[in-house]
Formats: sequence, C-alpha cells, structure tokens
Amino acid sequence: MLIRILGAAAGGGFPQWNCSCRNCADVRAGKPGFRARTQCSLAVSANGSDWVLLNTAPDLRQQINETPELGARADGGLRNSPIKAAVLTGGDVDFIAGLLNLRELQPFSVYGSARVLATLADNSVFNVLDSSVVPRRELPLGTATPIEGGGRDTGLVVEAFAVPGKIALYLESGASSDNYGSREGDAIGLKVSAPASGKSFFYVPGCAVVDPELADRLKGAALVFFDGTLYTDEEMIRQGLMQKTGQRMGHISISGPEGSIDALAPLGVKRKIYVHINNSNPVLDENSPERRATEAAGWEVGLDGMEIRL
Repeated sequence: MLIRILGAAAGGGFPQWNCSCRNCADVRAGKPGFRARTQCSLAVSANGSDWVLLNTAPDLRQQINETPELGARADGGLRNSPIKAAVLTGGDVDFIAGLLNLRELQPFSVYGSARVLATLADNSVFNVLDSSVVPRRELPLGTATPIEGGGRDTGLVVEAFAVPGKIALYLESGASSDNYGSREGDAIGLKVSAPASGKSFFYVPGCAVVDPELADRLKGAALVFFDGTLYTDEEMIRQGLMQKTGQRMGHISISGPEGSIDALAPLGVKRKIYVHINNSNPVLDENSPERRATEAAGWEVGLDGMEIRL
C-alpha cells in the first residue's frame, strides 16, 4: 500500500494567504527550517495505479499537478484519471472544497458519513458533480466498506468511526449550545486497509480528545496520521490570531498532560505522523524546541509529498 501526503497544513495552508504571523512571515522569507504546506489531504493506492483521496482540500488541483501519479496519463485517452474515489472525514471547507476541482464529468465516487453527504446535498454548488457520473455513497460507521469508483474496485477497504470533535464552523447552530450543533458523524476517523496485503493504517485529521474507545482502536497500529493542529490549546489567542482555544475548535493539542503525545505514548503505535498543522504551530519551525520535543517523543511532522509504503 502506497500513501502520499498531498497536504499537511490545516485550513488556510502554510503560509495562509492573509496571515503575517511569525511562522507565515518566515516561510515567505525563505528562512531555513520552514517549508510551505498545502491543506490537509492524503492519497492512497493498493496497486500503484488506482488512487483514493482522503479528503479533498481547496488546493487539490495544485496537489494533483505536483503528484505525477495522480495526473491524466498520456496513453489513457483524451479524458482519464487514476483518482477513483474520495473519502471525506468531515464537512469542513478544507475537507470538501476540493471536490469542485473534479467537476469535469470524470467518473469517481464520493464517500462520506450521512451527515457529510447531507451537507453536500444542502449546497447546490456541489451539483456540478453530476450524480450519474459521480455517485455519493454513504460510509456507515463501524462497517468495513470496499471502495469503488469509475467502475473499478480499488482494492481498499475503509472503516469509518466517530471521534470526539465538532461540527464545521460554518454549520454551527448557535454559540450558546454546549456542542454547537455537533452530532455523531460530524468528525470521523478512518481505518484504511488493503486486504490483499493485510496492511492497514489510521487517518484522524480532526479530533478533540483521545477517549478510551479511540485509544483502543489505535493500540498497536502500524501507522497513524493524526490531528496536529495546535501545539498548545491557547496558542492562537496568545499570538493574537483568534479568540478561540483549540478545544473550542474541536482540536486536541500536541503537548500537555491531555495532549496527543501523552495520549498515544502508551498505545504502541509503530509510526505516528502529524497532519492538519495550523500556521500558528511552532512545530513548523524545524529548529524550534517544540519540534525537537515532538520528534523526541517519536512523532514525525507531516510534509507535502511525503511517501509512505506499507
């Protein structure tokens, strides 16, 4: 199984178009130790020819152009694509907006929870993906679902499961609500398997807390891609970027006694990679003490173009 990180940044990318925080300013200036990233998405293939996208970032056209394996093939006819399906883990703009890049009557399938598919159905702009060409298929929670698209079996099976999280900001039903309108299926994680090889990994790009159920799922995993949005819960407030904590946004922090480093430390995960990294996060500075602490704890910081083989 081949996995490519198409984008490792959180919403807005790195640098963010309208941000002059220290990190964004340093990456624009070409300061050593800083590398730009597009918004969070993975591509995975069981056979090296048929590819499945895990989330579709607004940067998807750029990501495809920078990944030769995802481009149209010279010997494949005038219109062709190796992208056979897209699996969505939430309704956030940075997870679904990239679908609009795939609107050229190219057959593939879109998979998502009932909640996410309802979000697509409620916004008529997504009708540019003709349902007779691009079917939308529900990804039921707790069920191993073979992924198909363009008339092909991709050789991949995905099991979706609910994780603690929050509904997308633009769908919040009221600031006074305890959970802002969130329900099961708004944030999901994925177990992606290739039955032919017996290999599997987990993809959890958005998560508010590692509860006992999630910890039990991840125990002993070969590979986990995990939410690395913030290093500390209040870093965006301290930097003057936003008056919201990570918890308010539905994201666990990397550090601290309730952070993901400590939460996953006893689980025996063989390889751990952070994705969905916000531009405020000091781990984006390869020379920072926070980056050294993260790597010393056995984690990698995801980077666009990173390739992993299982």
